[in-house]
Amino acid sequence: MNTQAVLAFFASLITVIVVTPFVIKFAVKIGAVDRPNERKVHTRIMPRLGGLAIFIGVAVGYFVGGVYNQQVTGITVGAIIIVIVGMLDDLYELSPKIKFCGQLLAALVVVASGLKVDILTIPFVGTFDVGLWSYPITIFWIVGITNAINLIDGLDGLSAGISAIGIATIATMAGMADKMLIFTLSLIILGSVIGFLFYNFHPAKIFMGDTGALFLGYAISVLSVLGLYKSVTLFSFVVPVIILGVPIFDTTFAIIRRIVNKKPISAPDKSHLHHRLLALGFSHRNTVLLIYGFGIIFGVSAILFSASTLWQSILIVFVLAVIVELLAELIGLVNDQYKPFMTFIRKLLRGGRKVYGNDR
Repeated sequence: MNTQAVLAFFASLITVIVVTPFVIKFAVKIGAVDRPNERKVHTRIMPRLGGLAIFIGVAVGYFVGGVYNQQVTGITVGAIIIVIVGMLDDLYELSPKIKFCGQLLAALVVVASGLKVDILTIPFVGTFDVGLWSYPITIFWIVGITNAINLIDGLDGLSAGISAIGIATIATMAGMADKMLIFTLSLIILGSVIGFLFYNFHPAKIFMGDTGALFLGYAISVLSVLGLYKSVTLFSFVVPVIILGVPIFDTTFAIIRRIVNKKPISAPDKSHLHHRLLALGFSHRNTVLLIYGFGIIFGVSAILFSASTLWQSILIVFVLAVIVELLAELIGLVNDQYKPFMTFIRKLLRGGRKVYGNDR
């Protein structure tokens, strides 16, 4: 175990616990608050600049962990851009186009620093040099995951907890592979998020806002790229997708839902995973804990996948795909009529009964 990384973890955790009450007062003072509306679950005005506390914790861990000695200037500048965009949005509610431009700028800074996915390893298939495609692939990944984390930020502690589970999975795999930069960065961010959850878990005293959601999405995406960039055997092309299964699952079905229901892809709605579970009667706290459970399943699956044989890995992906599709259909994540897989199973069962009856 890397002692400096562990010290950085606790430094970040304690820093966030200490500074968050001051951030709460600061957010209220400058008007960075979240007001209730028909799309939101909370019913009172809440400070929403919690991501600033997370960032401060990460900054402390950055120095305690000695990360400043590493060549991470591009990552650091990109993080600062993301935090500035998030803070401006929490204060002024920026348009989606402006937020996207900020995310794109941060991703371009990272890519310009030389950190990009030049090689993709698809498990048991082979290794591919993507050439010039490395630029759009890396930018798409960073911007996509940044937004995916932001989209699930709908309940107290939800986005922070799911991010913590994903980061803990990355830290576990990095530690097993002796990749100390990724391991240290992961522990620093994990410590900050856990510290923030003391104030953000239901009933929350502060929301992380776009400052936190965008920053955590950016951090997770960059950690994944670091894994692909530094060692193609640490993270395959599939493993980061499994680690981020919950936000990718929710985002994918949000897109499907809007296409099927003939609505703009960017149109907000109240049919995300957490909304549907609440509509089914689960309490606020139990909905969050249930989604945490999904996140843990994906995290453990990612670790198992990375050490699996060909057929074991195929089985893991197949089982996850079936679980995801069944869950989406059971809770009506697209709409109440969208049940292709369940309809297919029913037809198979009816066909089996007919064959069995004829044989008799």
